[in-house]
Amino acid sequence: MTRSVYVTGIGRGDGRQVVELGVMELLTRQVDRVGVFRPLVHDTPDRMFELLRSRYRLTQDPATAYGLSYEEAAALQAEQGRDALIARLVDRYHLVASEFPTVLVLGSDFHETNLPGELGVNARLANEFGASVIPVVGGRDQSADSVVDEVRNAHQAYSGLGCDIIAMIANRVPPQVLEEAATRLRRRLPVPSYVLPDEPALSAPTVAQVVETLHAEVLLGDHGGLSRDVMGFVFGGAMLPTFIRALTPGCMVITPGDRADLIIGSLAAHSAGSPPIAGILLTLDEVPGPEIMALAARLAPGTPVMSVPSGSFPTAAELFALEARLGAATPRKAETALGLFEKHVDGPELTERLSVVRGERVTPMMFEHELIERARSGRRRVVLPEGTEERILHAAEVLLRRDVCDIVLLGDEDAIRKRAGELGVNVDVPGCTLTDPQTSPLRENFAELYARLRAHRGVSYELAYDVVADVSYFGTLMVEQGLADGMVSGAVHSTAATIRPAFEIIKTAPGASIVSSVFFMCLADRVLVYGDCAVNPDPDAEQLADIAIQSAETAAQFGVEPRVAMLSYSTGTSGSGADVDKVRRATELVRQRRPELLVEGPIQYDAAVDAKVAATKLPDSKVAGNATVLIFPDLNTGNNTYKAVQRSAGAVAVGPVLQGLRKPVNDLSRGALVQDIVNTVAITAIQAQGDR
Repeated sequence: MTRSVYVTGIGRGDGRQVVELGVMELLTRQVDRVGVFRPLVHDTPDRMFELLRSRYRLTQDPATAYGLSYEEAAALQAEQGRDALIARLVDRYHLVASEFPTVLVLGSDFHETNLPGELGVNARLANEFGASVIPVVGGRDQSADSVVDEVRNAHQAYSGLGCDIIAMIANRVPPQVLEEAATRLRRRLPVPSYVLPDEPALSAPTVAQVVETLHAEVLLGDHGGLSRDVMGFVFGGAMLPTFIRALTPGCMVITPGDRADLIIGSLAAHSAGSPPIAGILLTLDEVPGPEIMALAARLAPGTPVMSVPSGSFPTAAELFALEARLGAATPRKAETALGLFEKHVDGPELTERLSVVRGERVTPMMFEHELIERARSGRRRVVLPEGTEERILHAAEVLLRRDVCDIVLLGDEDAIRKRAGELGVNVDVPGCTLTDPQTSPLRENFAELYARLRAHRGVSYELAYDVVADVSYFGTLMVEQGLADGMVSGAVHSTAATIRPAFEIIKTAPGASIVSSVFFMCLADRVLVYGDCAVNPDPDAEQLADIAIQSAETAAQFGVEPRVAMLSYSTGTSGSGADVDKVRRATELVRQRRPELLVEGPIQYDAAVDAKVAATKLPDSKVAGNATVLIFPDLNTGNNTYKAVQRSAGAVAVGPVLQGLRKPVNDLSRGALVQDIVNTVAITAIQAQGDR
């Protein structure tokens, strides 16, 4: 039977997209196929559906996601009555329910709908769909008394119409009354209630939305600049010294195009990071000359400069009426929204009330969700040495907004702030620390420590003082000294530059003879562990056995039941030769050292993962056909195989994850995407939880 959750409200302006996104996040952690249905829609494609489809990789045909337009619904109800309208929408809903085990229903928005009794329509639909209901109430600029009364009234309205309410949510509540409202609601409602604060970053439009609304011409700027949030407006009129003092972080400067002094002054302030601005909007159809524009482009590359023909007053009137939009074009806002939801909603409690049975399949997205959730459950501090790299800054923003871990960014602090400002990333937030190894008071102590550790190599204090200023060495020493719980690097540094300091300073864990690596290969329906595909070129039998044991332990740590396949070009006793003998000897060593571990080898890849092949080649094996940990005989085989599977099968490769070190340090591919970095940092934080 299909499980449906209906998110609805009582009026417009409740910002329920945050809740819809948060509920979808909870659902996709449990089941691999979730459908979306919006009974009534203004325009297609619908922004929220497109966001969900993009973020959660939905395979649903967009044509099935909508019931009727509001105009069609109003006409149908007027001509044939409400029962006919409800029957049509129920038929449309069942087209989705027949295809998906779980459906998220997005209720109507109460905005220019021309549909009488809209709350009753939502309640009736929820009942006809057999859906549980989560009503959302807007609380912007309201007192605690008002918020409590509105939520209680909404609960009475929907419960009185027979709805199965599983939770109540108040959204956009002033932060100063949040705790009082939450405490009182917990005492007065028979279902869980959650209170989310008003978040300015969600209300702020992006520069791209300003451009779209005003039909502005973009003179300068890139995609990153257009995605910045506009946190306020500052209108140019004063002389430059006074004007500069009025600038605020994330503001948009609005000035006549002939005020070159304000344009250059604003961009110079942005370049210095004091403060970073969202962009500049030029009015009166005036554009500075080419010399000024060229200087502007050099001062703050990527910062948007736009032009409109209207004056400041009509421009201001349009801007002040502009509302932010959550959609596929605003992924950073989606991260902010999820962070807000996850911080103020008891995820395990609401998941239990959603009554969704977790499926046996583990999709890439479900694995990624699990990483984030586990990292968040025991907050750690991870140092990122490449503090000025664009992808690292964007990943840090996601990690901080999702409350995954604390972050230390290494590098020149002014350079980090300048680059962050150019990208619209705020690094001056709780949980984020900037440290410059060149000027840090830790440098002297680190130099003394490194000189002692490397004295047998002739390293003097003077040499060590220079070495520890390197961000990779400095970050590794922070981990060694407990000032950070783990380190992630490699977006712009080589693997050697990342792991050499770890070999010298952190060294191997007790019982480990070698440092190796694994990739988590997220296939469509399961997660496999590949090792070693990144570190050891040609391990001998003893080292290969150590890699297998380490990989099995890593698999178990991340929820993959270890069934180890020691791979070779032959299966069982069918082949011979030095390479096969090495794998056979390694398999024997694993069985001796870890007799409880399920291991098979030598075995070919197809026999390891395909039950039909296994039934022919090794019919009595507990591993063959069901292997989850695949150990390659050498780096050449492992590296090429993981890349072939990644590219040909569309698998998500998470890693490399280093294992065998006393404390977690992990390497990135230099082609790593932002999500890859987020996943690797989450893995590092989880490894650090185990270390503690």
